[in-house]
Amino acid sequence: MNTQREQLIQTWIQSVLGSDQFEINFLAGDASFRRYARIGFDHKTFMLMDAPPEKEDCAPFIKIDEFFAENGVRVPQIIAKDLTQGLLLLEDFGDVLLSTLLNDDTVDAYYAQSFKQLVQLQSIDGTDEFPEYSYEKLISEMELLTDWMLPSLNIQPTQEQSALIKRSFAILANAALAQPQVIVHRDFHSRNLMQITGETDLGVIDFQDAVIGADTYDLISITRDAYVQWNPERVYTWFKVFYDLLPEAQKQDRDFAQFKKDADMMAIQRHIKILGIFVRLFERDGKSGYLKDLPRVMWYLREESKPYPELESLMQFINDVVMPKFAEKYGTYEVVA
Repeated sequence: MNTQREQLIQTWIQSVLGSDQFEINFLAGDASFRRYARIGFDHKTFMLMDAPPEKEDCAPFIKIDEFFAENGVRVPQIIAKDLTQGLLLLEDFGDVLLSTLLNDDTVDAYYAQSFKQLVQLQSIDGTDEFPEYSYEKLISEMELLTDWMLPSLNIQPTQEQSALIKRSFAILANAALAQPQVIVHRDFHSRNLMQITGETDLGVIDFQDAVIGADTYDLISITRDAYVQWNPERVYTWFKVFYDLLPEAQKQDRDFAQFKKDADMMAIQRHIKILGIFVRLFERDGKSGYLKDLPRVMWYLREESKPYPELESLMQFINDVVMPKFAEKYGTYEVVA
């Protein structure tokens, strides 16, 4: 990191806090160009978001944070902002990620709490605030599989296979668009929810990609997390807990069996996208940390497609053509009963 940027950060924090008596500790990075640092000052702590304007635009984050805060979503309060320099000082939610608290005994209660918050988030009218999770967007996400994962395995689909993939992607995109459309966080999982000292509500972070899309999307993010795996039957019981919390309008002409199918279809779309993203993070950005999660995501995809005849041909392609090379390069996932 260049010292010029460090100097700029120091000067800005000093002007915001009106003091140079603070400590700054940068935290380990994630999949973007944004960096975070914890600022210690006067027995309190804050979070600094460092988003260099030439690499990241923090305007969407600010807009969404303020909109969510106004509507009762537990997001970090913005203490100070400088958009031209790409710097934000935020409330510090601490270090306790939900992922570190989950085990067989705690998960039901934590997920019930997160579902309650999710249903509240979905009740906000965000139509004028967020872009649509459009057909084109859903398709282009799934094409990450064909653009990144297949080439990484030296698989060149035939014309027939390409047509089959295209038809299957269309089925999945249409299934997502047929569901009630609500605010979707898009990364609502155990590493983006935090326990805040003395509060019941979980802190919600990393929401800058929010859109208007299918009401099952965030449910899938948390219950079929790419980083944590639960027994499939247990996941379906959580679907029911969530379904029961939904307002009547979202259950109209949609019994639980239909909701379950909606959720599965959304999950399959998401797994396909994630397989492509994780490979791209490695191939393009040199980030190898996500490769170990690939086999789990592939396992999800193959398992969850089984009940749906309309996806049978796609899965035959995955099983016959992709899996031998995938297993050799990325490994396989052993299911934990």
